[in-house]
Amino acid sequence: MQAFLRRTSTYCVALAIAIVVNFVLPRLMPGNPVDSMIAQMGQRATPEVVAALRARFGLIDQPIWVQFGGYLKGLATFDLGLSTSYYPRTVVEVLARPLIWTSFLITTTILFSFAAGTLLGALSAWRRGGKTDSILSPLAFVVNSVPPVVFALTTLFVFGVLYRLAPVSYAYDPNLDPGLNGTFLLSVAGHVVLPVLSLAPYLIASFQSTMRSSMISILNEDYVTLGRAKGLSSAAVMFSYGVRNAMLPMLTHLALMLGSIFGGSIVVEVVFNYPGLGMTLFTATLAHDYPVIQGQLMLMTLITLGTNLLVDIIYGLVDPRLKGATS
Repeated sequence: MQAFLRRTSTYCVALAIAIVVNFVLPRLMPGNPVDSMIAQMGQRATPEVVAALRARFGLIDQPIWVQFGGYLKGLATFDLGLSTSYYPRTVVEVLARPLIWTSFLITTTILFSFAAGTLLGALSAWRRGGKTDSILSPLAFVVNSVPPVVFALTTLFVFGVLYRLAPVSYAYDPNLDPGLNGTFLLSVAGHVVLPVLSLAPYLIASFQSTMRSSMISILNEDYVTLGRAKGLSSAAVMFSYGVRNAMLPMLTHLALMLGSIFGGSIVVEVVFNYPGLGMTLFTATLAHDYPVIQGQLMLMTLITLGTNLLVDIIYGLVDPRLKGATS
């Protein structure tokens, strides 16, 4: 129980720091989110209108601690303010739809990459020093060094432009009406293929390297030798005795990779015009929509910290060495 409380307190401190940084950063930027709206209004921006807009977006002269108190109250009530580029829509309304598409993209990519990376890492460790390992290990090192934007642009050109194997933009065919029907779901699946293929190589290589290292240490354990002595097939020993016990470090690695996954998804969504949080952040940045930027960064922080905490809890439950520490 004490170990669990220590982990939870660590995440609470990290969340508190993120909240303070998220509050301070927009106030350090030059100008304010209303300036662009006033500039677009031209002569219609009378002093009365400007004063009303500033009051509507909370840009009034108040002590910093009063502003921070209002900010905390907004977070507690899920009131992240109004968007300047999508006015009069709220930040929550602006982020709700992109969150669904980004969640779908990231979940699909993680499931595919985790499975592929685990399998390739297990094969590389099982045949350590052999031909398979001599190809997969250096390849993983090279792929890990390539930025996601390179994979995104290459995938876009080769599979989307050159061979036209899959759609290169949007989350589904704009001519279709969204709904739970086969045509729409197939369109969604087809449009997510290239973004997943762009984001997956880096993750697969990272998972493969972690799995290989974990698997190599497991293969020297006595219970693996016992499995071989029982006359079990190589596949049975590798998966039942090796992969199964080498999976625990993969959970920790997955938690550590969440930040990189979000960062990579932002690039991929912009390249493929995928309507997720990355594309929304890009559009908000161009429009100087600070409330949306602030709200999205806070949302990504909450998701990352929450997922890391969940992985920590799962790790403590499945690892028998930590069960006593978490109880």
